[in-house]
Amino acid sequence: MMLSQDAAYMARAVKLAENGIYTTDPNPHVGCVLVKEGNIVAEGWTQRAGFAHAEIDALAKTANASGATAYVTLEPCSHCGKTGPCSDALIAAGVSRVVVAMQDPNPLVAGRGLQKLREAGVEVVVGVLQQEAEKLNRGFFKRMTCGLPWIRSKLAMSLDGRTAMASGESQWITSAHARQDVQLGRAASSAIVTGIGTVLYDDPQLNARVDFDVVQPIKVVLDSNLRMPLTAKLLENAEELWIVTCSDDALKLQRLRDMGCKVFQVDAVEGRADLPQVFKLLAELQINTVWVEAGATLNGALLESGLVDEWLIYMAPCVLGDEGRGLFHLPGLRTMADKKQLKLLEVRQVGPDLRLTFN
Repeated sequence: MMLSQDAAYMARAVKLAENGIYTTDPNPHVGCVLVKEGNIVAEGWTQRAGFAHAEIDALAKTANASGATAYVTLEPCSHCGKTGPCSDALIAAGVSRVVVAMQDPNPLVAGRGLQKLREAGVEVVVGVLQQEAEKLNRGFFKRMTCGLPWIRSKLAMSLDGRTAMASGESQWITSAHARQDVQLGRAASSAIVTGIGTVLYDDPQLNARVDFDVVQPIKVVLDSNLRMPLTAKLLENAEELWIVTCSDDALKLQRLRDMGCKVFQVDAVEGRADLPQVFKLLAELQINTVWVEAGATLNGALLESGLVDEWLIYMAPCVLGDEGRGLFHLPGLRTMADKKQLKLLEVRQVGPDLRLTFN
């Protein structure tokens, strides 16, 4: 089959995989297309963890896949988790050719599924639209290869680079269009991370307010000294809340755990949670993608750490004045030689605002 045809069918599989962006965590988003004699006979995608994988979903929709080519955005699994091995299912169905966008970085798979297919006499092609597949699951892949989630920090600012008035008032700098765009970013994330300062100032809910099916992201608060007020809105659904602290105050720890939230302890660096340790912990807890919504102190520390993969800055056409609060607290910068340089990746208009993406 011509490479162009392979790419066209794989593009369809990538599109199918996007259906699971808001629901598959901690599993990757995967799509599958079964083609026989030049016709698509079945399609499928991974919908939720514990449910059928994309290949199984597609096979269930056709009575005869014998001799078909399967286009899959990620290597078919070879291990038994909550569902059976997809490589075995493809072999049993009589699929003669499997085209895969890329090998799975998961050590439980990592080429074993492809090897099993080849040993069964199935023709295997790897690397079709690999870049598209990598972008689709960059959080899962980074967690598997680096032991860290994909980290995005969202900030909103005025034209003069202010995030709030001197009093802390910040609602609303950006438009309803930008705020809805933020809800989509939240919904597509495994966890939303904020600092205790934001909780104390804004008392946020940090949920994804969307009108479609979504697995709500875990809410994570970095609270070094356990200042979390027991009346905070986040504690209304405490089972969805994780608190990361450096404190060993047994009474405060127990009170929060009694309310239902999970509390994790990490090392302190200059009195604050060790950020690399925090994000390694989140990766160990199967968090693929992190959406940060925080103030200048945490964002300053994150900028210093180099941990953030993408900075999303929504810029509104307004001016808050020179007494307003800035984006980053970076007291160590004294000269131009100390400046932090970012690379602009994308500019997009969202309503009257601009969304700037940097890394």
